[in-house]
Amino acid sequence: MRTTLPPIAVIGAGFSGTMAAIHLSRLMPERPVLLCEKSGAFARGLAYATGCTDHLLNVRAANMSAFPDEPGHFAQWLERGAPDGAAGTRATPAGLFAARGVYGRYLTDLLVAALSEPAAGPRLMLENDEVVDLAPAEGGYRLTLAAGRTRLVAGAVLACGNLRSPRGPRSRYAIDPWDPGRLDDLRDDMPLLIVGTGLTMVDAVAALRQRGFTGPILGVSRHGLLPRVHAPVVPWPAPDLPAAVRRSLPALVRAIRREVARASAAGADWRSVIDALRGASVELWRGLPLAEQQRFLRHVRAVWDVHRHRMAPPAAEIVARELERGGLTLRRARVTAIADEAGFARVSLRERGGAPGVVAVQRIIDAAGVGRVADTDDLLLRRLMARGLIRADALGLGLAVADDLALVDAHGEAGGPLWTLGPLLRGTLWECTAVPDIRGQAAALARTVAARLGTRRAEPVAAAQRA
Repeated sequence: MRTTLPPIAVIGAGFSGTMAAIHLSRLMPERPVLLCEKSGAFARGLAYATGCTDHLLNVRAANMSAFPDEPGHFAQWLERGAPDGAAGTRATPAGLFAARGVYGRYLTDLLVAALSEPAAGPRLMLENDEVVDLAPAEGGYRLTLAAGRTRLVAGAVLACGNLRSPRGPRSRYAIDPWDPGRLDDLRDDMPLLIVGTGLTMVDAVAALRQRGFTGPILGVSRHGLLPRVHAPVVPWPAPDLPAAVRRSLPALVRAIRREVARASAAGADWRSVIDALRGASVELWRGLPLAEQQRFLRHVRAVWDVHRHRMAPPAAEIVARELERGGLTLRRARVTAIADEAGFARVSLRERGGAPGVVAVQRIIDAAGVGRVADTDDLLLRRLMARGLIRADALGLGLAVADDLALVDAHGEAGGPLWTLGPLLRGTLWECTAVPDIRGQAAALARTVAARLGTRRAEPVAAAQRA
């Protein structure tokens, strides 16, 4: 018997949206789940759609299960036969690391299995189009797709993933790091510029070399820092941090440095301490006053990120080899202007503490990192903000939410059937972009939505993530 209930929409089919949709379809068999994705790459997103075997996950395979209550699920899936054979995984002293594309196939398998589950009615449906609007309507929202079609939904989960960072000076030679088609006619006698020196730059360098580009690569960022490398770790207990320490960023930094020194004296290194903080990271972030969170973003974020989000050892080897032979150069600088010429761009750079300079490059890859909701040009988010249905968090990084991840409107209320998870929670939870962070959110959020639109009891999602 087919249901007549309007569906719950999940907007975005990367890891966040895919897992939220799978959990929802299991908890609410009486109500369809509509999973919407504009790119066509369901269950992949930008991160996992790559075919480059040198694009490795920056989390060990042992901690990449999609399910919080089945920690070995992904590792077991690999043991049954990883796609691409040995090229799909890399064994290192720091652990086993899988290629991003392999993880995309894992998520695709999970989605296909969910679509194949027998049901009396349509439990999980796919919509390959961009959602451009959500307008309040009787019984929920009127969802509008880019093609012009509309449909009534009982509620929606925004799983939009990482937002683009604000664009710098415009250039016809600027390209997206995940658009390999713009890299087909590169010359080996002219530099290529990568703006940003984080994990996306690491992936870009690996892809360029695998495609046969042998020319010079210049990476620039404000601090010029590279992500650190994974290494074998030993378990370390979470440090006991008094309340006074938790409310002061300088005191917190000093306490962590003391803990690192204590670990080093006991034969462990800083990685063990950083990993021990994972379970308390949300609580630590939310315990900092707003002014201290702002101080973190100004002074500590860059250093924290390169220690927290590390490179897989094989990826680090590629970068180290390129730096040693001079194929990759890193500079602490920012782009101030771009002048397009015939066949190349002249990029003006200002070094930190130095004089400005100009470099001629054939392409500019934007790897500058994650953008802020307050600056986004995302059409759906801008329309929802214009209607007052959502608002940015106090830091402008993500969206304001209640404890159950219901979105807060312009009046500070969270009454509408509208939720979010994943990277859009950056300002609220900070640690919200990695699979270990999101998988718990997805499961708990599904229970919250089912409690509102079905028959389940809700629980605070932030508490579930800490658990």
